[in-house]
Amino acid sequence: MTLIVRSLILAVIAGAVLAPAAHASSDQSSIMMDDDLLVYRGPDVAKRSMQHMKQLGADTIRVTLLWSVVGQKTRFTKAEIKRISGSKARAAARKQTRRFRASSPKTYPQGNWDAYDNIVRIARSVGLRVYFNVTGPGPRWAHRKPPRRLRALRKTYKPNPRQFKLFTTAAGKRYSGAYADENQGKTKLPRVSMWSLWNEPNQAGWLSPQWERIRGAGRVMVSPVLFRRLHQQGYRGLAGSGHTVSSDIILLAETAPQGSAKRQPKSPPYPKSFLRELACLKSNGKKYRGRAAKARSCNRFGAKLRANGFAHHPYTKNVPTTTRHKNKNALTMANISELGDLLDSLSKKSGGRIPDDLPLWMTEFGFETNPPDPFNGVSLAEQARYNQLGELLAMLNPRIAAQAQFLLRDVAPVAGRDPDSKGYWFTYQSGLQFENNVLKPAGLAYRFGFLAFPGAVDAATGRQSFSFWGQARFLPDGATQRITIQWRQKGTAGAWQDVGPAEPINQRGYFQTTRLAPQPAPSEWRAILRVGTTVLASSLPTTG
Repeated sequence: MTLIVRSLILAVIAGAVLAPAAHASSDQSSIMMDDDLLVYRGPDVAKRSMQHMKQLGADTIRVTLLWSVVGQKTRFTKAEIKRISGSKARAAARKQTRRFRASSPKTYPQGNWDAYDNIVRIARSVGLRVYFNVTGPGPRWAHRKPPRRLRALRKTYKPNPRQFKLFTTAAGKRYSGAYADENQGKTKLPRVSMWSLWNEPNQAGWLSPQWERIRGAGRVMVSPVLFRRLHQQGYRGLAGSGHTVSSDIILLAETAPQGSAKRQPKSPPYPKSFLRELACLKSNGKKYRGRAAKARSCNRFGAKLRANGFAHHPYTKNVPTTTRHKNKNALTMANISELGDLLDSLSKKSGGRIPDDLPLWMTEFGFETNPPDPFNGVSLAEQARYNQLGELLAMLNPRIAAQAQFLLRDVAPVAGRDPDSKGYWFTYQSGLQFENNVLKPAGLAYRFGFLAFPGAVDAATGRQSFSFWGQARFLPDGATQRITIQWRQKGTAGAWQDVGPAEPINQRGYFQTTRLAPQPAPSEWRAILRVGTTVLASSLPTTG
């Protein structure tokens, strides 16, 4: 750790971790996301994965309810039907097209909802909350056709907000708690009460175009306009099926943390810039007027954005959690404290178009590792430490309601590509475990995290003080166990010795304290939990 980073963390520790609990979040949710395991590998893999997530200490799973997956083969054009082989298959396609009503979940093909039905049932049995991110890309018929020069963006190009409303209506009805499954037991499906609408709208891989040339206004950031309509219509669909901000958690945005200074259709805007445009405000905080406002549809803003939380993905990529991005409009974990102030300012300056005082939900976060990817990522030890620093920074911000982990398990490399190529490792390697299910150090740290920060050295004795923070995440909420801090001289195999009394943990398993090293020697520290005759130790003894 560099002197600058160490000083920063020590300042954070001194100013918040050791301050009264009211200055930090004591009720932070732990979200985990892994669509590959939960959605696409079948119910047995989904169940084992959820059980493992629960054992590690997660309490909520974020699942991408993908419009294109649920909407596949729902309706066909005459040309598509003509290309289908076999008269029976063509007749079935015509029948499906005639019966389909986008707002009615029972008119979708049997099986299209099955993976999600399995998830909500298994999650209830395991004791996990389900959080659906309802998002495009949608089916072909739900998007406008792009011009030839933008054909590469056809899957995400200008989705139809009204069609998205019909889809969220169907999803809301199905997971209202009163809907009986048609083809898997015909029993009522559990209610889902946590939602977000669209994913990373400031990324062309999810929504496009990001920028567009508009006559009389030049190049305009149009993705906020597209997203604004999608959120408004998506919320109406949820509200019409019984899910509102009065009854459910409904999150705004799911923004990506970084961006580009370019202004091309694929160029991702930085999140601060995106949010200002979403509220129809210029970079100086003033409202758009006249032609500029019209180009951004500010004159047709319509209903204020309805949400009771804001979702963001504060990745720092391959740099430490505390290293700020060079662009002031980026929002990573290193400067996440700026997000709440920005949202409140935009709410005030826009007349409440964005709700005021929104809780912040960090809904994706993690670090890819090398190994296994030889071309990209941080070391295994760095991943464990950076993840824990992210958790600490989130806990220190009383406005943050949740911190996330993406993924549980590394995704398999791309089949058919050269194993020595970057393309082979195109998939995500940010899991808490390797593809073979072996836990990384980060997996152990997620379950029982522990960080030590060296402080001042006593001039008379040469003994150094340390500040400690950690979380026994695997314990059930409200557990009454206590943590013991232990020390031994660094570089020895000597016995660990208790230092000071056992420390209480809070309702989410967090603990924090300070200690003075017993001897003026290089130190190694750990936290342990004694349960009867069993001793559970923090996964990564921390040296200083």
